[in-house]
Amino acid sequence: MIKTDILIIGAGPTGLFAVFEAGLLKLKCHILDALPQAGGQLSELYPKKPIYDIPGFPEVLAGDLIDNLQEQIKQFEPGYTLGERAETIEKQEDGSFIVTSNKGTRFHAPVIAIAGGLGSFEPRKPLIEDIEFYENKGVKYFIKNPEKFRDKRVVIAGGGDSALDWSIFLSNVASEVTLIHRRNEFRGALDSVEKVQELKTAGKIKLITPAEVIGINGAEHIESLVIEENGANRTIETDYFIPLFGLTPKLGPIGDWGLEIEKNAIKVNNALDYQTNIPGIFAIGDVNTYPGKLKLILCGFHEATLMCQAAYQIINPGKKYVLKYTTVSGVDGFDGTRKEAPKAVVKAIV
Repeated sequence: MIKTDILIIGAGPTGLFAVFEAGLLKLKCHILDALPQAGGQLSELYPKKPIYDIPGFPEVLAGDLIDNLQEQIKQFEPGYTLGERAETIEKQEDGSFIVTSNKGTRFHAPVIAIAGGLGSFEPRKPLIEDIEFYENKGVKYFIKNPEKFRDKRVVIAGGGDSALDWSIFLSNVASEVTLIHRRNEFRGALDSVEKVQELKTAGKIKLITPAEVIGINGAEHIESLVIEENGANRTIETDYFIPLFGLTPKLGPIGDWGLEIEKNAIKVNNALDYQTNIPGIFAIGDVNTYPGKLKLILCGFHEATLMCQAAYQIINPGKKYVLKYTTVSGVDGFDGTRKEAPKAVVKAIV
């Protein structure tokens, strides 16, 4: 049983920033996310795309924003359980909750903050016969440990940032990398497209376009793929097939928790604290809905801030919190670190 003050379901930018705001209130957080790494859509779908509407950043890459948020909250020592999906919830007699993941991990907290973006993300799977049979037998939808592909033959399918970036990265790990896309054009960062072109010219990446994987062969493990190219079929041998066609957002099991749902989003009280119809459960970021809702990262930051203030009152009933600006109070981390502005020097001028 993992015990914490606030269980945050969702490791996207809103969930990560909630850790910082909770830390200012001396509240501990644990983050649960179905994806294998923090960052949500920003890390999985467009880590190299720039974002222009984050205050104080005229331009910041999505991946860099996630790195900065994780650095910002490091001193508050959040716990992480990644690669697991929130499955069931049980309300306790004292008003707290026990959440169980799809892998059986249990979490106990008086406050739940659902920050799941558009929901739990599931990979978009290609329509290939028997592909489920080969999952964990050579077919991978996520890359958790690149070393798993050391000196192996890898085929990646897709035309976006993830397919380009992983093809580039694995070109220095795998014995052979083949990138397949059904078009000649790629929708990704220009520098990534150019890098793949360089690696193709250098013989480090095999590029097959326009083409599509239409079949998988192998007894106990993937052995080869059937590719349709220019109206003809051919077979190429491989050890791994990694289709990277993006993610499909689904509210998932959270939709069965008794929360008020509207158009696949969780209704909240935006007049006060973004609490749901179940006291103690909040929804912040793109996963919630209310009149005038805008699905913007900066709005999620605002919602996380007010949610933490309400969570403080639930965890510390009757105790008043006096808001202090960090420029005045500084920031005390749970790891013993302290950030504060330099003290004013008192000295006479003669």
